[in-house]
Amino acid sequence: MAATATRATQRLTQLAIEFRVHAYTHDPRADAYGAEAVAALGLDPAATFKTLVAGVDRSLVVAVVPVNARLDLKALATAAGMKSLALADPSIAERATGYVVGGISPVGQTRRLPTFIDESARGLATMFCSAGRRGLEIELAPDDLARACNATFSRIAR
Repeated sequence: MAATATRATQRLTQLAIEFRVHAYTHDPRADAYGAEAVAALGLDPAATFKTLVAGVDRSLVVAVVPVNARLDLKALATAAGMKSLALADPSIAERATGYVVGGISPVGQTRRLPTFIDESARGLATMFCSAGRRGLEIELAPDDLARACNATFSRIAR
């Protein structure tokens, strides 16, 4: 278990949430981390989600959207009750979450940020997202993910 223990998996265990860990060998040349996970593990891209951090000034939010979709920043801003948002600089996202880009999990972040999961997850029995390390995915029920990170479901992908 030590090889797959991250703050995300520890938090899920602490909350008694059922999950499965899926590991693959991360290619350091990869820049599309979600697509890499899909290819390496043979996953459905509509059931595999990327975690993005967006914000304005010092206000940050987390968006969890399918890897085969794009984040709709206007829809995310509306869901978050903000006028507008832009993707956060990677160094800001890493400092705020405590994870490295490509391994940012919505669960177990250093700072608890408002989190929004795309509504498309609701129709899935299970979904995949980063377990907090490149090359490591967690599979869990969408409602369990929402509970683990106090997230709201909203239509934020296009």
